[in-house]
Amino acid sequence: MQLEHLLGIEPLQPQQIKKILDLADYYADQNRINAQNNNALAGCTQVNMFFEHSTRTQASFEIAGKRLGADVMNMSMEASSIKKGETLIDTALTLNAMRPDLLVVRHPHSGAVDLLAQKVNCAVLNAGDGSHEHPTQALLDALTIRRSKGRLQRLNIAICGDVAHSRVARSNIILLGKMENRLRLVGPSTLMPSNINEFGVEVFYDIKQGLRDVDVVMMLRLQRERMDGGFIPSEREYYHRYGLDAKKLSYAKPDAIVMHPGPMNRGVEIDGEIADDLRHSVIQEQVEMGVAVRMAAMDILMRNRRKNTKETNI
Repeated sequence: MQLEHLLGIEPLQPQQIKKILDLADYYADQNRINAQNNNALAGCTQVNMFFEHSTRTQASFEIAGKRLGADVMNMSMEASSIKKGETLIDTALTLNAMRPDLLVVRHPHSGAVDLLAQKVNCAVLNAGDGSHEHPTQALLDALTIRRSKGRLQRLNIAICGDVAHSRVARSNIILLGKMENRLRLVGPSTLMPSNINEFGVEVFYDIKQGLRDVDVVMMLRLQRERMDGGFIPSEREYYHRYGLDAKKLSYAKPDAIVMHPGPMNRGVEIDGEIADDLRHSVIQEQVEMGVAVRMAAMDILMRNRRKNTKETNI
């Protein structure tokens, strides 16, 4: 796998996705036995740059790096030179001069991580950029599905809620489509992308119809921070029409699994009892698989970096 960076799912081939998931599967099993016994990133410096707050994702990357033996540094972007007027490119050049091995970047603007990757000599991993992509979230969702269902092909999967503002939805649509699944997008018309017809998916505005006989129900967070208008009448009305409860879930297959990327708005996107129902909910497994997937992604990027550096020095 000749991956220099992991900036999105779109450039990945199905076989590359499978290799990342296979390695992540191994790490998931190892983490349950001995979470500290690995030195794949020993001697490497990992810098986490989060221009958007995300306690869950940042903690997951930090734990993943430390379990692989990396020296991990979290940069406080709220107090950085960016706040004093420094451009993203200047920050990238400054960091590049410090010679890190891996940058994990989360940024509110689409394309910012790709721009940064063009200016540095280290591996860059996209931890979410604007409404563009969130590749490791899609990979951890895929691993969770594969471990729960025993396969990642020919499943009926419903992605429900705020699709328009969700980079999680975009990355999952790309990945799950590449793996030959049948995808449905479910939600109000105001929360669907304007170019929805280009996605190659089925679209439902009635959640009961959209969930009928699906294997996987993937709920999305209602992203108020990205909305600049009246996309929904009220949270109460949204929950009534699109929030997942037992009655709506009954339209899915009896063994359907329920997912959510977090953080959850209970009583808005999902009923608390459904979120905690271990017969269906795999939300905690998603969190666990997040560490394993990020370990696998960073391991692969560092192997490639070391190989390329060795070949350059010959």
